[in-house]
Amino acid sequence: MPLPHDLCSLVQNSFRARHKCIAVAHTTQNLGILSILLRTGFISSLTRGTIDGPSPQAFHEAGEAQKRIWAELKYREDQPVLRAMSLVSKPSRRIFMDISEIRRICSGRRAQTVRPLGLGEVAVVKTKSKEHEWLEAREALQMRLDGEVVCRAQ
Repeated sequence: MPLPHDLCSLVQNSFRARHKCIAVAHTTQNLGILSILLRTGFISSLTRGTIDGPSPQAFHEAGEAQKRIWAELKYREDQPVLRAMSLVSKPSRRIFMDISEIRRICSGRRAQTVRPLGLGEVAVVKTKSKEHEWLEAREALQMRLDGEVVCRAQ
């Protein structure tokens, strides 16, 4: 399974380099994290495609190694909407939080070693629920699902 730090660094560096869109490997992890960024307004659109470009028709015909997720990056007044994206849970130290700890970081207090979420900042939580595996921290709090806090974006 690919590590989320690859996606975090790719998205952050692409915004800094002013790219219009990026292509990442088609995995459930990448799709989950990018869909959260789409719902929260950090990226404009997601499209399935291949290495050659965004094309849903070619996606279904391509092999697993050729499948990609194309994300269109969002800018406002020539400034990137996403300023920073960083890991919270690292391979050497996983950060699992229950409902009370997720409530703490969402309401502006520190939990474990995790700083509270600021204004316009989101945290990605991986839950054990198969139906809602990848959620934003506030969504996980509403659904009362605990899990691993993977990364944060601001």
